[in-house]
Amino acid sequence: MGYKMETKSFLTNLERVAEVRADVANAFSKIADILKQAETAGANKSGQLGLDREIEDTQKASQNLRHGVFRLLVLGDMKRGKSTFLNALIGENILPSDVNPCTALLTVLRYGPEKKVTVYFKDGKSPQTLDFKSFKQNYTIPPSEAKQLEQNQQQAFPDVDYAVLEYPLSLLQKGVEIVDSPGLNDTESRNELSLGYINNCHAILFVMRASQPCTLGERRYLENYIKGRGLSVFFLINAWDQVRESLIDPDDEEELHDSETRLRQVFKANLAEYCVVDGHDIYEERVFEISAIQALRRRIKDAVASLEGTGFPNFLGALNTFLTQERAVSELRQARTLARQTSTRVREAIARRIPLLDGDVNELKQRISSVEPEFKALTNIRDRFKDEIKQVRDSKARAIADSFRTYVLNLGNTFESDFLTYQPDIKFGDFIDKGKRENFEARFRQAFEQYINDKLSAWSLTAEQEMNAAFIQLAQSASKYGSDYTKVTTKITEKLTGQKIHAGSNSLPEDSSPAWANWAMGLVSLATGNLAGAALMGAGFDWKNILLNMVTVIGISAAVSTVFGIILGPITLALVGLGVGLFQADRARLEVVKVTKKELVKYLPQVADQQWQPIHDAVKECFDAYDREVTQRIDDDIKSRQAELDNLLAQKESHEINRVSELERLRKLEADVSLEARNIETEYQDLLIAVG
Repeated sequence: MGYKMETKSFLTNLERVAEVRADVANAFSKIADILKQAETAGANKSGQLGLDREIEDTQKASQNLRHGVFRLLVLGDMKRGKSTFLNALIGENILPSDVNPCTALLTVLRYGPEKKVTVYFKDGKSPQTLDFKSFKQNYTIPPSEAKQLEQNQQQAFPDVDYAVLEYPLSLLQKGVEIVDSPGLNDTESRNELSLGYINNCHAILFVMRASQPCTLGERRYLENYIKGRGLSVFFLINAWDQVRESLIDPDDEEELHDSETRLRQVFKANLAEYCVVDGHDIYEERVFEISAIQALRRRIKDAVASLEGTGFPNFLGALNTFLTQERAVSELRQARTLARQTSTRVREAIARRIPLLDGDVNELKQRISSVEPEFKALTNIRDRFKDEIKQVRDSKARAIADSFRTYVLNLGNTFESDFLTYQPDIKFGDFIDKGKRENFEARFRQAFEQYINDKLSAWSLTAEQEMNAAFIQLAQSASKYGSDYTKVTTKITEKLTGQKIHAGSNSLPEDSSPAWANWAMGLVSLATGNLAGAALMGAGFDWKNILLNMVTVIGISAAVSTVFGIILGPITLALVGLGVGLFQADRARLEVVKVTKKELVKYLPQVADQQWQPIHDAVKECFDAYDREVTQRIDDDIKSRQAELDNLLAQKESHEINRVSELERLRKLEADVSLEARNIETEYQDLLIAVG
């Protein structure tokens, strides 16, 4: 069991992380300014050093750190106390807890100096700004109405994309952003919203209820959208205090103990597999029994009131460990790597420049000419890596698209056993009365869409695992090519300066790797990515944000609408023919499955063929994006090294360089960048101590 933590301590640690982020962001901003000023001055001295990429990366890192947040995605079905939990977490009753926002409306809660809500619409409509009271009145509906809309496959606010709630709260000000998801459902448009945010959140807070332990809907969602995807999930079992209230004799401690024990066994049986990280069981650090209403009542009276007995101290302790000791340290480790490689790049450029200040123009031309074979070797390394990326791309794009085709064509083989668990009940008169028939058709459509979504989600997990493996392979190749690249650049420096360079005893492998290789290995995605994103696997960019989710890519809504619209007619005729009498329900269920399968298998080849190319192209684009970024970074490095020499040659040809003043300027540049890099290192080490 992890240690307990009250709200005040949790906020203090978050504030410390926010301060470190700000300090490191400032250090990167200073580095960028130092480099820009040096390049401007160098244009009139011995020439620029070709540091454009370093300027761009440090500026981007500064921006990402300055605006970085810990983004938490809250998931949970209706009537689980999700809004009450969020209000208790943030310490104020600002979200409606008596009614639930419609499941089509995703809400982002972030810090703002003034209380306001901005609703963003689809199709380019201008955002709407309104106060909290108006938002609650206009964009929330009773749970019963939300459930009916869901059953009828309708959206209460079809033109709304999402809403942003800004509020001057301490938790939000200290770098936490909360995404309140639409809930657990199975329609494509809603899942597309949630899945898009899942890929860009640090952690998922999955709210359940003690009185409804692991419902079928919750188990289905976990199985199809969480399992095996490397997500960090905290399970909040809300209303645990009501277990006692449900007993015949609330004062019977033995009965209470037995009841709680049984509940814990049920939850552990269903949640244990989601609480294993790298083979380690962390169930005690991921599952928490809480009472959100008790915590909220205390915090409304006193923002820093003790939450002992509500389950929140244990949860906050685990969340604090995860955010400040795991995620924040990981972010700062990237910052340290970027700072080190920038400092190294500047130091090496200066080390090449100083010995070349004295020689005449002809001597410099000879030295530049002597390294032409090495520059060709650098481009050869680039081309070899590009060829490997393309080979992996072509192989994976075809393999994954083929796997989809095979998977879809095989759906008919298990349809009868698979679909029975989705099919809605067929009651007497469902097909006699027109109104009831329409309701059944709506429920059947929803069940069919759930079945399709779940099946495609299962396939997409396999595809994601293949993609992960491919990018891990490319990361390993980047390390190998990076090592070869460094040997060549070392030789260039030796030939230019006439000095033998001895390999230093660098403490970290990335210190001796070229910057582009560190990016390709995923070590400095800070320079291009979003700090609110998930941990990257094997590559310096998040390919999931390109692919998003396979279910989205293949356009499930079109496939479902087309296929279902075709098969509904024969199903209806079959059921009407049966009469669906009281004693024919079981036969009717079997007939529905039989007819559905018969009609479905007719169109599976069409769906498989239509979606092969979009999937192939989506996978291909992931690798093409990686290829473009890697190629651009290698080209930038090669060009900057060439420009570094060309700039010096141009200056020597135009005027005599003042060696003394230039030596002083270059030494100061090296010292200034090194100082800021050391400051970032110090911040990183201090954070390790502070949160350790």
